[in-house]
Amino acid sequence: MTKQTGNYSASSIQALEGLEAVRRRPGMYIGSTDVKGLHHLVWEVVDNSIDEHLAGYCTHIRVNILPDNSIQVEDNGRGIPVDMHDKLQKSALEVVMTVLHAGGKFDKDSYKVSGGLHGVGVSCVNALSEYVRVEVRREGRVYMQEYQRGKPLGEVAVIGESSARGTTVRFRPDSEIFETLVYQFDTLGQRLRELSYLNSGLTIYLTDERDGQQREEKYFSEGGLREFVQYIDQGRTPLTEKVIYISGREEQIDVEIALVYNTGFQENLLAYVNNIYTRDGGTHVSGFRRALARVFKQYGDQNGFFSKLKMEISGEDFREGLTGIISVKVPEPQFKGQTKGELGNSEVVGIVSRIVGDALMAYLDQNPKEARRIIDKIILAATARHAARKARELVQRKNVLTGGGLPGKLADCSSKDPGDSELFLVEGDSAGGTAKQGRNRFFQAILPLRGKILNVEKAIEYKIYDNEEIKNLFTALGVHIYEDEEGERRLNLDKLRYHKIVIMCDADVDGSHITTLILTFFYRYMPEIISNGYLYIARPPLYLVRKGKEARYAWNEKERKEIVEALGKGREDSVHIQRYKGLGEMNAEQLWETTMNPETRTLSRVTIEDASSASYYFSILMGDDVPPRREFIETHAVYANIDI
Repeated sequence: MTKQTGNYSASSIQALEGLEAVRRRPGMYIGSTDVKGLHHLVWEVVDNSIDEHLAGYCTHIRVNILPDNSIQVEDNGRGIPVDMHDKLQKSALEVVMTVLHAGGKFDKDSYKVSGGLHGVGVSCVNALSEYVRVEVRREGRVYMQEYQRGKPLGEVAVIGESSARGTTVRFRPDSEIFETLVYQFDTLGQRLRELSYLNSGLTIYLTDERDGQQREEKYFSEGGLREFVQYIDQGRTPLTEKVIYISGREEQIDVEIALVYNTGFQENLLAYVNNIYTRDGGTHVSGFRRALARVFKQYGDQNGFFSKLKMEISGEDFREGLTGIISVKVPEPQFKGQTKGELGNSEVVGIVSRIVGDALMAYLDQNPKEARRIIDKIILAATARHAARKARELVQRKNVLTGGGLPGKLADCSSKDPGDSELFLVEGDSAGGTAKQGRNRFFQAILPLRGKILNVEKAIEYKIYDNEEIKNLFTALGVHIYEDEEGERRLNLDKLRYHKIVIMCDADVDGSHITTLILTFFYRYMPEIISNGYLYIARPPLYLVRKGKEARYAWNEKERKEIVEALGKGREDSVHIQRYKGLGEMNAEQLWETTMNPETRTLSRVTIEDASSASYYFSILMGDDVPPRREFIETHAVYANIDI
C-alpha cells in the first residue's frame, strides 16, 4: 500500500458552514443532480404550500414554468413569518431560506402534520439555485428578499401593501450544479395531480410559459381518494359498483382509504404518509392487509362460503383484483432509511387495523351482494393460486437451478459474473441472429423472443407459466418466485445471472408494443428486477444518413435534420437516408456500433418514479377496457411512435 503524503492535522478537518455543504455534496440532500434532482427542487417548495393546506390555511397553489426554465410557486397560505428571530437576530424569512433544518414544522402548534419534516427543505433549494426571490404577503404588507446561490443579496424589504396573504417563491436552478435545467411539464403534472387527489378541496394550477410550449392544467378533486382510486383503475372492469371508502381518527392519526375490486388478477396498492409515497409500504400497509384478511376470512367462515374449499386461503387471495389507496397523516412519522420508502411507527399497525376492520365489516353486512361477488373472487383466486404454484414449480424444477439446462435459443456469454453480464431480449429470430453475430461473446447474451409475449395484465397466473417465452425468461435469468411466511410472492435474486437486462426491439409500432408487453411482465411479476436497477431499454437509431464515405446515425427527427443540414447543406436529395424499420435491417457491425457497444450505445434504465402513474398507464394500455385506451391514444397521438 502506498501511503499518501501530507500532514493530517486539525487543519485537514473541514467544517462547512451554512449552505456550503449542500453545494459541495448536493446528492446527499436531493439524491442526484440529474433531471430527477432538478424536479426534486419543485417538490420541496410545493411541500411547504401543501403543509399550509394541511394546517387549514392554503386553498390554491400555482406552479409556473417560466420562459427561462425558472420555477415560480405561489400559494395563499399564511405567508412565511418575517419578524425577527430571537436567537439568530435575523428575519424569520431569512432563517427559513438560509439555515438547514429551520422552519415551523418542528413546532407542533404550527403544523400538526407535515409532509416536509424529513425533507431537505427550501433552504437547500436556495443553496442549489443561481437566483431566488421570495415574496411574502402577510399582515397587510408585501415583503421581499433575493438570494444568489444561497446568500442574501440584501435585507428583507417591504415593497408594497396587500390585503392578500401567502408566499411566492421563484428560483432558477444553478447551471453549475445540475446536468440539465429543462423541466418536464408531464413529470410535474403527474405529481401535482396526485397531490390534488390526496388533498381534496385543494386547487393546483400548472402553467408552462416557455416559448412554443404554452399550456395550463388545473388539478382539483372534490372526492379525493374515491376519485383517485377510480382514476388508477379506469382501464379495468369493476367487480363492485361503488368505491369502498374508509376513514377514521385515533390517537391523532388520521386514516383514509379507498378501494375497489376488479375482474383482473393484479393487486395495485399505493400507500402514502403525510402525502409522501411509501414505495416499500410499512406499518400502515401491514395494518390494512391484516384487517382485510381477518374480516373477509371471518365473514366467509360465518356464512359458510369457504366450507367446501379444499385448500387454505392466503393473504394474497384476499387482494387479487384489488386497487387501493392508503393515506395516513401521522404527527411524528418515523421512516426507515433516507428515502422515506417505509413507515416504521409500530402504533400505526393497530390503529389502521382497527379502523379498517370495523368499517369493512360494516360494509360487508350492509352490502351482501357486493360482498358475495368479492368472496367468489377470493375463492377463484385461491384455486388459481394453487394451480399457479404447481405450474411455477414445474417451470422452476426444469430450470438451470436444478440442472434442467438453459433455453435452446439462448446464446449465453462466457462470463459467469452477473455484475459483468448482459442479457439482450431481442424481438424475433432475424434480429436475434444479427445480435448474436454483433455482440461481445464474453459478457453479452442474446435471447430471441418469438412474436409478442403474453399480456400478463389480462391473463390468469397459472397460464403465464405455460407461455414458452416466459418460461425461457425465468430459465435464462435463473430466478424463481417463492412465497414468504406471510404468503407474499417474492423474487429470489440470489441466482440472477445478469445484472443488466436489456429490452431491444424494433423502433416501430410493433416493437413498442412488444416492449410494453415485456415491461408489463417485469412490473407485475419481477418488480425487484426494476427496483434494483437491472432493467434497461436499448435505443437503436431510426436513420442512417450517408453522403459519400461519411455516414451518421440519427435517433430522432431533429437529429436527422441536423445531419442533413451538416452533410447536405439542408438538401435531402443530396444525401442518402435509410429509415431502419427493424433491427434485422442493420448488419452485425452497425448493430454493435449503434446499440450494443457500451462505448457508443444509449440505454435507458427503467425506473418507477411515480407509482400511481405507472399503475394508471399499465391499466389503460394493457387492461380490458377499450374506451379509456382509445381516449388515451387519441389524446397522446402526437407523442406516439407511428411509422407512416
